Amino acid sequence: MNYEETLHYLYQQLPEYQRIGHLAYKEGLDNSLALDAYFHHPHHHFKTIHVAGTNGKGSTCHLLAAILQESGYKVGLYTSPHLLDFRERIRVNGKMIDKNYVVDFVEKHRAAFEPIKPSFFELSMEMAFLYFADCKVDVAVIEVGLGGRLDSTNIISPDLCVITNIGFDHMQYLGNTLPKIAAEKAGIIKAGVPVVIGEIEAEDVRSVFVEKARKEGSPLVFAETALPHLSSVERNEEWIFDAPGYPALKDELGGWAQQKNARTVLVAVEELKKAGYSIPPEAVHSGFAKVVELTGLMGRWQVVNKRPKTVCDTGHNAHGIRYIAGQLKHEHYRLLHIV
Repeated sequence: MNYEETLHYLYQQLPEYQRIGHLAYKEGLDNSLALDAYFHHPHHHFKTIHVAGTNGKGSTCHLLAAILQESGYKVGLYTSPHLLDFRERIRVNGKMIDKNYVVDFVEKHRAAFEPIKPSFFELSMEMAFLYFADCKVDVAVIEVGLGGRLDSTNIISPDLCVITNIGFDHMQYLGNTLPKIAAEKAGIIKAGVPVVIGEIEAEDVRSVFVEKARKEGSPLVFAETALPHLSSVERNEEWIFDAPGYPALKDELGGWAQQKNARTVLVAVEELKKAGYSIPPEAVHSGFAKVVELTGLMGRWQVVNKRPKTVCDTGHNAHGIRYIAGQLKHEHYRLLHIV
């Protein structure tokens, strides 16, 4: 098999959410656990950070990865979806997984996959875990694909859980109320593992996290309480934040949503430091300032052309579009085209 044939196998012969919906969403983690057992639990060989939420997961993951890289750690990064190349999902220190590794992973183990019948997500996740173990990463930042409780990534034992926010998305799988959606995402909270909640807009959502953390004995930190004062100013499509210990913190990412993400990341960094991670202030500054260069992140109010001004953003639900619409109101234009 070559790389293109391997991708065809991944996309066409395995259930995948974007293609066939409900068949890819499985009521349980049996497949993930079986696949992980076959590969002898590669995620046991490195530390992990687990990130869930309706929006902001990708930016939060990339920022945390960039900061950890600048702190001297070898960092794995697993995110979804990809924009141009499947390999964007799996990176080590910002570099995408090699095409040959993707091909070899499928070729060598294809026969073992057939009786398990793993989904696209389950297979991609295990490929990432094995790759991170083979690369001997120190820590991997893992983004939840869908929900949390039943997501294929929810077999790890992380040092920190982060839930960015709760909004309406994938309601046919997660529930049609915010508390129900919050309960699914709270499923990543593990016994005794600290959890950071980035943004809370409703008290009934807050109570879901409080109760789950109490049940698991997990330290619970609300970012808006831990870091109430975060001043910000936007200059040339970038943000400059002022926070205790991090004055004039320049964020390479554009978009109004980054104000929320920055607070979540800064609070998460403090929790990681409490857990024994060595993260100097200069690593936080350089991680924010060079996140695109360090991790390859794309599509966050990304200005791809100045004349005419062309912006790409991955906002795809009501919660995300709200930020985009608000920012568009402050843009100066004669004609606006939205694709």
